[in-house]
Amino acid sequence: MTTSLDYLKQTGTVVVSDSGDFETIDVYKPQDATTNPSLILAAANKTGYARLIDSAVNIAKEGGGSLDKQVNAAMDRLLIEFGKEILAIIPGRVSTEVDARLSFDKEATKAKAKELIALYSSVGIKKERVLIKIASTWEGIQAARELERDEGIHCNLTLLFGFGQAVACAEAGVTLISPFVGRILDWHKKNTGKNYEGDEDPGVQSVKRIFNYYKQHGYKTIVMGASFRNVSKEIYDCAIF
Repeated sequence: MTTSLDYLKQTGTVVVSDSGDFETIDVYKPQDATTNPSLILAAANKTGYARLIDSAVNIAKEGGGSLDKQVNAAMDRLLIEFGKEILAIIPGRVSTEVDARLSFDKEATKAKAKELIALYSSVGIKKERVLIKIASTWEGIQAARELERDEGIHCNLTLLFGFGQAVACAEAGVTLISPFVGRILDWHKKNTGKNYEGDEDPGVQSVKRIFNYYKQHGYKTIVMGASFRNVSKEIYDCAIF
């Protein structure tokens, strides 16, 4: 029996898991995966992942320094431990997020991105298998531009809600963007009191506009719709693309 997931894959759509749960990722066999601190926190609450937390904490302690430094080191290391485990399951790439508190600091974002790539390299993961996830602020986009151009570090620009952000990301030459389909819909529903179906969905319209603009102007940046609210939205998006 063909499932909705099978249908998505048959359309040529690259399926990406938005999870830190290895078992779920292994069941659904996506091409790529993306994580964020909240997803990793949810997964880390499961006893099966305690070994990763213990490993991250021990390595951070061995590095020494102040308590704040050790905590930050442990958090970064935990991202890498999860990423490494995920990359052992999937054939593609994993997105690992820069601390959102750095979203308005270009240089700090670049520095953290390079630290994460160095940590991945220390456990045998090449940078080609990693996307650094950065917020689509002006500073984030400029950091991504320089990381892509000068360091060969591929970036996934997230927290993207507007067409202007998407254009700026494409002009910066970033590898991938993640427009938030569901959150755009949520905003419109809250502020208009209306329900939207099919092609009327503002989130779908936004991604469609971005996709067509990129295609028209020859941009290579990949559009990865994110924050879907239900399966039907995902299938509908695949149908229009």
